[in-house]
Formats: sequence, structure tokens, C-alpha cells
Amino acid sequence: MGDAEIIPIGTRGRPGRGTGTQPSSAARGLAPKSPTKPATAATKASPRRAGPVTDPAAPAAPSEPTAPAAASTATRPPARTEERHPLAGVPGSDWLAAFQQAALEVFGEQWEPQLARFLAFLRRRVTGDYVVDEYGFDQEVTQRFFMAALRPIAEKWFRLEVRGIDNIPAEGGALVVSNHSGTIPVDGLMTMVTIHDQTGRFLRPLGADLVFQMPLVSSLARKGGATLACSEDAERMLRGGELVGVWPEGFKGIGKPYAERYKLQRFGRGGFVSAALRTGVPIVPLAVVGAEEIYPLVGNIPGLARVLGVPYLPITPFFPLLGPLGLVPLPSKWLLEFGEPIRTDDYEGGASEDPMLVFNVTDQVRETIQQTLYSLLMQRESVFR
Repeated sequence: MGDAEIIPIGTRGRPGRGTGTQPSSAARGLAPKSPTKPATAATKASPRRAGPVTDPAAPAAPSEPTAPAAASTATRPPARTEERHPLAGVPGSDWLAAFQQAALEVFGEQWEPQLARFLAFLRRRVTGDYVVDEYGFDQEVTQRFFMAALRPIAEKWFRLEVRGIDNIPAEGGALVVSNHSGTIPVDGLMTMVTIHDQTGRFLRPLGADLVFQMPLVSSLARKGGATLACSEDAERMLRGGELVGVWPEGFKGIGKPYAERYKLQRFGRGGFVSAALRTGVPIVPLAVVGAEEIYPLVGNIPGLARVLGVPYLPITPFFPLLGPLGLVPLPSKWLLEFGEPIRTDDYEGGASEDPMLVFNVTDQVRETIQQTLYSLLMQRESVFR
């Protein structure tokens, strides 16, 4: 190590000739070359003054800063991020403009009245200044949120086509009777939003016991206007002038296999007809085509369904194979047709106690819906178009 030759860096492996105060020629070759200025006449004419001789390749000494620059550097300390306020430097007018633009994007051009109504809604909810009827129906929540959430699904996903909506009475009590299908009762929700958007009336559905045994679903169903499917509640709402909806097939309708689609199941014992006869309201038959294809039921697990306490556990081509993704309904084309109202106010008193009359009216309603289903199926061009 003592005899090793030290080769300066930048000499390309050759020993340099530096003097200690001046770099070698090899090291000077590594320094960037500054552009040379062309000599002017004054420069050429000026006499050469005597002075110390310096190497032209030596680096120039740093020049002294000017007075203003030095003063500004000394008087203004560097800014630190932690010392600055988050809102510092943003004018209030900019914040107001950003808020107005955001409100325009959310509420549209009429954002001011829309925002005012929304704030008024929040105030009523906080102070408890809103109305809920004896069944738990919250009209404001239903109209603002439930209908607003269901409307895009009905219009964009299922592309509902409605016929015979004029058969819905403009006022007074009436009973809408519909076929039931779809594995999950989506058809009831689509019927509710259709009637509301087309007539302005709220359909009060009669739900099964299972609906009101589920914690979250029960509360939402009550707020949306549903009530238990019993004669007492149905008759009270019909006498009160409400538009009541019933699906007599029940779980037998929505849980039937795909091979039996659009074949009506048994309509029960005709309890809905007895309620209509007692109150004298018209019965409006409704046929729905398209719901059978949203969740094609190809199988069932009855043993596990009994353990879970549900009427059936469906197996579709996508569920449970694809997990939660299999719960997305297929975008089938829907057709809804409301038939001519069947009047019940022409029957004599006590007609609801005649089992043969009740059976005949029930069969008339069922046959009307079945024939309408066959007619709509022939008119529909495609399942998804």
C-alpha cells in the first residue's frame, strides 16, 4: 500500500501534473466550457494592464451579490408549510363561486329553490315536524327518496312500457290485483313507481308476514306505504280512499321455476275479493311481463331454506355462482297493462259471505290477468328489447 501510485480522478488513468494550486490538464478537460464572447473594438484597443497572471481555465471567483438582492434575502425568511393556514391566500369570492358551481352540478339550474327545499326537509326531520299515518307511511320520504331511487331502474334498466293507466281511478279506493314473479319481488316496487309517476297516487301494497319480520326491510316497507296482508287493514285503507295493491300468488308466484313462467298459480281463498265486496271498490287487474326473466329460477335448496326460515333459497344461472354480482337483475324488457276495472258496488249486501260468488269473481280476475299475459307475450319482440 505504501508503494502504490495515486492516480487523480479524471485523468483517464494517467498521472496528472497538477501543482497543488492548479488542476492538471486532464482534470481541466472535465470542466464545462463557458462560451467565449467575441472581442469588440474597444476590447482590442484597450491597453493590457499588468497584473497577476491567472490560468484561463481556472474557475471564476463568485461575484458579490448586489445590494437589493442581499437585502431581500435577509429580510424575507423562507416560508414553511406548517406555519401557513390551510385557507390562507384563497379569497372568499372564490369559495362562494366554487360552492355555487357545486350546487349547480348537484341540483341543476334551479339549484337555489332545490337547495332551499332540501334544507327545509332536513329541518323538519330534525325537529320532528312531519306526518306519518297510522300504518307508518311516510309520504315525504317515499316521494323524495324511494321513488327517486326506483325511477332510474324502471326507466333505464327495465324500460317499462305502460298500457291502460287510465283504468286507475283518479280518486277513491280501488284494489289493484297483479301477477307475481321474479324470484325477488321487484315487480311490486316497479308497480309502485309506475302508478305514482303516471297518476300521482301512492300504491299501498299488502305484504306477507316475512316482510315485516326482517329488521331493516320492515322499517323501509312501513315508510314506503306497505302494511300486513290482512283483511282488516286492507278494508280500512280501501274505505279511506287508498289505492291498495295485492299479489294473490304470494311466494308461490315469485318462487316458481323458470319452466313455469307466466303460468299463474292459485289465487288463495279470494280474501282480496271479499275485501273489495265489503267496501264496494273496483278491482283493477294488472298483467306484468318481463319480471320472470330478471332472476331465472333454475333450482332451489329447500333444506337450507327451512333452516334460514325463508320459503325458498333460489339458484339462478348467476347466483350463488358469481356471489353478490349474481344479485344484479337482468335488464329484461317490461310491459305493464292495467285492465278494465271490475265493479263490486252492484252486488247486494252480504255478497262477501257467499263463497260461490267470491270464487267466481276471483276466477274472473285470474282469467283476465292470464289472458292478458298471453297477449303481451305474443306482442313482445324480444326478452331484452
